[in-house]
Amino acid sequence: MAMSQPIGKKDDDRDDEGEYSPFLGIEKGAVLQEARVFNDSQLDPRRCSQVITKLLYLLNQGETLTKAEATGVFFSVTKLFQSKDLVLRRMVYLIIKELSPSSDEVIIVTSSLMKDMNSKTDMYRANAIRVLSRIIDGTLLTQIERYLKQAIVDKNPVVASAALVSGIHLLQTNPEIVKRWSNEVQEAVQSRAALVQFHALALLHQIRQNDRLAVSKLVTSLTRGTVRSPLAQCLLIRYTSQVIRESGITQTGDRPFYDYLEGCLRHKAEMVIFEAARAITELNGVSNRELTPAITVLQLFLSSSKPVLRFAAVRTLNKVAMTHPMAVTNSNIDMESLISDQNRSIATLAITTLLKTGNESSVDRLMKQITNFMSDIADEFKIVVVEAIRSLCLKFPLKYRALMNFLSNILREEGGFDYKKAIVDSIVILIRDIPDAKESGLFHLCEFIEDCEFTYLSTQILHFLGNEGPKTSDPSKYIRYINNRVILENATVRACAVSTLAKFCATVDSLKPRILILLRRCLYDNDDEVRDRATLYLSILGDDASVGETDESKKEFVFGSLDIPLVNLESSLKNYVGLCYASFVHFLTYFSYLICIVWIQEPTEEPFNIDFVPKEVKSQSLAEKKAPGKKATGLGASHNGPPSTVDAYEKLLSSIPEFSHLGKLFKSSAPVELTEAETEYSVNVVKHIFDGHVVFQFNCTNTIPEQLLENVTVIMDASEAEDFSEVSLKPLASLPYDSPGQTFVAFEKPEGVVVGKFANTLRFIVKEVDPSTGEAEDDGVEDEYQLEDLEVDSADFMLKVGVSNFRNAWESMGEDCEKVDEYGLGVRESLAEAVNAVINILGMQPCEGTEVVPSNSRSHTCLLSGVFVGNVRVLVRLSFGIEGGAKQEGPKQIAMKLAVRSEDQAVSEAIHEMVASG
Repeated sequence: MAMSQPIGKKDDDRDDEGEYSPFLGIEKGAVLQEARVFNDSQLDPRRCSQVITKLLYLLNQGETLTKAEATGVFFSVTKLFQSKDLVLRRMVYLIIKELSPSSDEVIIVTSSLMKDMNSKTDMYRANAIRVLSRIIDGTLLTQIERYLKQAIVDKNPVVASAALVSGIHLLQTNPEIVKRWSNEVQEAVQSRAALVQFHALALLHQIRQNDRLAVSKLVTSLTRGTVRSPLAQCLLIRYTSQVIRESGITQTGDRPFYDYLEGCLRHKAEMVIFEAARAITELNGVSNRELTPAITVLQLFLSSSKPVLRFAAVRTLNKVAMTHPMAVTNSNIDMESLISDQNRSIATLAITTLLKTGNESSVDRLMKQITNFMSDIADEFKIVVVEAIRSLCLKFPLKYRALMNFLSNILREEGGFDYKKAIVDSIVILIRDIPDAKESGLFHLCEFIEDCEFTYLSTQILHFLGNEGPKTSDPSKYIRYINNRVILENATVRACAVSTLAKFCATVDSLKPRILILLRRCLYDNDDEVRDRATLYLSILGDDASVGETDESKKEFVFGSLDIPLVNLESSLKNYVGLCYASFVHFLTYFSYLICIVWIQEPTEEPFNIDFVPKEVKSQSLAEKKAPGKKATGLGASHNGPPSTVDAYEKLLSSIPEFSHLGKLFKSSAPVELTEAETEYSVNVVKHIFDGHVVFQFNCTNTIPEQLLENVTVIMDASEAEDFSEVSLKPLASLPYDSPGQTFVAFEKPEGVVVGKFANTLRFIVKEVDPSTGEAEDDGVEDEYQLEDLEVDSADFMLKVGVSNFRNAWESMGEDCEKVDEYGLGVRESLAEAVNAVINILGMQPCEGTEVVPSNSRSHTCLLSGVFVGNVRVLVRLSFGIEGGAKQEGPKQIAMKLAVRSEDQAVSEAIHEMVASG
């Protein structure tokens, strides 16, 4: 048809003009006027088809027809059934499906469609079936059910596929009727037509999907070789994977249907081979023996002439490398050839996979290849490479010089904001996790801000420099870079540079006189905030500062953060200002402090008291929970979580009288969910570990708008945690709808590691809320809500802290507090499983990439580092070995030698007790 050409076709001879569209400028009113041709006594099939095409275009572009317009078009279209033109008839089918007529209107066209469904023209039959399945209801469906069942087993594959696809759609609205077609669908599964078999298998699985036994029987019968269609075979592989996931591993150590998946790797169709290989790599707890044939096939695809196969293979291998890097190493040679692939997506995946699977000796070679590669790819691909390099550096910290130099070189090249931010974040993380990299990393960041076009990055680097620079061996070398920002940059960066200078002034006494001179020069800056910051810092740090202020209090002011949430402060100020008819509130926010300026129209005798501002940290709101976030990285994160979060927890607990005497907070866990995602009350808990106490912070959210909860507490049953004794409980006074709040329970415990399990019940008084006024009733009803059980395990008492050179740290620790013993770990699926199990029990940081176990290895050494409760440094050396024959398949007996060195003999013994009891 004339109107079927692609929309937006480019005119090769006139590149300066915009894209061409045959529908450019059409309007709904004009098209509806053209639709009158449907009523002509002498129909013009070509013109009618063009008008229908325009209507379809408008509908698919989001244009809507009123009820009257849609009805008028529908009745006009029904008159086109008198035409015998095949093209026009197909367009009629399409427009009827799009118009979705009401049940009253459907009757008008049903007879014509049923006549076409029994026509001798196969094209009429197939399309009539598809249209009927979209527009009829359950009552009419029973009338044509017999015809649909006949069509499923029709000899014409087009008709059979149409009936099967219609069945898939009807199953959503009329499942009871479609389920009666099982015999016909079962017969269609045996069809020789590829698409018929594919659609039949999809429908048959949907009919039986809620019956696990029926699905298992279906997979069992079809995996014996009755499926010929490659598309159906791919579908069957996915259903087989589902059955394997639900079945697990048998007592003999075998997986049901694994042999079928392995057999599909030898299929003649490439799509089936890839689907089988991908299914094997995604099996839960897949072993290296099971992975080997799939990896071999994917390796062959890497050298394929088809880009889609190369891309599919390298993407799958990239995912496998995240969990089984050693299994992918055999493909590294083939993957290196893909670095120069014309398809940049393939090249990026290849290089990131190589970075994940490479060893320490291959780092330098990879860096040379990446250097030439980076200039040819877009920023979004460069970001992926940068993140992979960051992971590689953390895996091999001794190679930080080469990797840091590479990051600094690409930081000087052209690139967008996201790309530059990814590099800066990577350098910051390396500085935090690898102490030896601090000096060179800070220098690279200083060089970058000399010619940085992004204000955000300049301010964040200056803030980071202010925190880390004073701790280096020669802080004075950074002052030049900071002062240059005061002279050369915009007001935002200048203000941040002033704050950074103040941090150096407060920390490094030898630099104080010179920095004070620089701060005095800032008093003449043309920007208000720069002058205000300079004035503030000079009043605190200058020679004429208040006599009563100590150096520690000055540092606390410069480096400290506000100990109350800004949201709470803003709310309290609004309430205060509202009482005295205020006009507005204006906040000036600085990096480490906050000034509030309030203009009040009428004076009030009572001053604002900041002590009355609630200090409780609000947890995530419902809207934030629904939007999945990303793990904090770069400038906003540290290896133990964001410093602001850790500080907030500590200040929150110290501000509560019941917990202020507990001492220094050792560790706060990640939130543990105690309720399902879509329940009426959302509760998660954070475990705060002290030397002699554990405080449980329950973050609660009420998701019911018509309820107000008061006196909210969590009752913790410690019958399975006998070593814990409850000492205090802080209830939550009120919990309105979608306004998170906290309640606390504190337990006393003996020193060291104490484990236990708690049963939890949320107890509260519930009051009904009037939706119209938002006011709650005076009387409430006591109620309870059962929460999930909570465990305190040994890993809660260990902080993950890495070391850059384990051997030096081990030797410097000495043998005075060393304890060595051997353990039998029983039967394990693999060495890797045993290693991960022990790491999880201890909760320590793996060092130098030793958490990765090479494939086919019979022994392995894993190095761990951490800080035990009480701030005692601990180093652990784990030596694993497989007992029995070298060719033993399946589960294996694992033995382990555990060597612990720490600063306290009692801690070394406690580590052994954790392993023995775990």
